[in-house]
Amino acid sequence: MKDLEFYMFEDELWCLFPDGSNKPVTDKDVVLIKSILDRIRECYPDAYNALMECYQRSSQNIPYFQYLMVRRFCKCNFGELDNTSRDIDKKGGFNFERVKCPMYGECKYEGIICSPKFYSSISDAEMRVMKMIYEGANNEEIAEKLYLSPHTVKNHIKSVYIKLGIHEKSEFIQYAYKNNLFKD
Repeated sequence: MKDLEFYMFEDELWCLFPDGSNKPVTDKDVVLIKSILDRIRECYPDAYNALMECYQRSSQNIPYFQYLMVRRFCKCNFGELDNTSRDIDKKGGFNFERVKCPMYGECKYEGIICSPKFYSSISDAEMRVMKMIYEGANNEEIAEKLYLSPHTVKNHIKSVYIKLGIHEKSEFIQYAYKNNLFKD
């Protein structure tokens, strides 16, 4: 599940693969659907729960049920073919798009299924440090403002990088932006 571009065409979910192949996604694409659904469940649990609620009538047919959940998530977050960045990048990260939706401003799942809030195992203390990193503060400024030692600030940053599988500040900034980490 890496380097994929999704788009809607004639109300079907299509996927452009890294090898250039292009095909509609169906309930037969079990591996692809499961990998996307696992990521949604792990990082966007509110979206996952809302999707389960939306499609509970189809829950007896598990492959179709899971397909419907992934289709809706992709439709709401990746629905247009573009060349800016892949919807699912090489590291498995989601790159959300602003999708044209006739229900914009009225949908009860706005901010839940579409543009969902990211969830992670990052502690509140780590999140406070990383928010300041995201806002451009350096380690000394963070330590002073949060009443932490510089060593503690470095440990929080190191811990977050390990949890997210990243290695430097620019990767974190990009990750936070793509995953709506500090969305209000």
